[in-house]
Amino acid sequence: MSLDNQWARIERSFDAPINQVWEMWTDASLFAQWYGPMGMTIPVAEMDVTPGGRRKICMEMKARNMTIWFTGEYKVIEKPTRLVYTESMCDPDGNIIPPSAMGMPEGHPEVTEIIVELFEDGDTTKMTLTHIGVPAESPGEGGWRMSIDKMAALLEG
Repeated sequence: MSLDNQWARIERSFDAPINQVWEMWTDASLFAQWYGPMGMTIPVAEMDVTPGGRRKICMEMKARNMTIWFTGEYKVIEKPTRLVYTESMCDPDGNIIPPSAMGMPEGHPEVTEIIVELFEDGDTTKMTLTHIGVPAESPGEGGWRMSIDKMAALLEG
């Protein structure tokens, strides 16, 4: 099975310059404005976007009194075209917790990897997002699609 078909993969074009799309991924205050499915907010976004730098994100849905924390490490930073980081569920202190503790299905990996690739195409920017460890056509991919819709609204609004 190819990587493209196995894992969540989203391709999108934005009517925005590549540096502006890059900032959406690397500026914590901007990231907090679009990340997460509809109905979710990001009250905490700590991002040290350097190779080996840590990240810690809190996603919250007040209507359901639900909070999910994520931590990870930046692996590749090639401004403004490529960003690779890991992601794991964690407690508020950043300690990794098993995905099953948050209701994820058995066999969900403890560490996943997000790859963001950006390409200039005239006045637009093409983005390919691959989340290794999150199955294609899963609720996780659906959450990413909602997030990217929110990003597009910010960029193009």
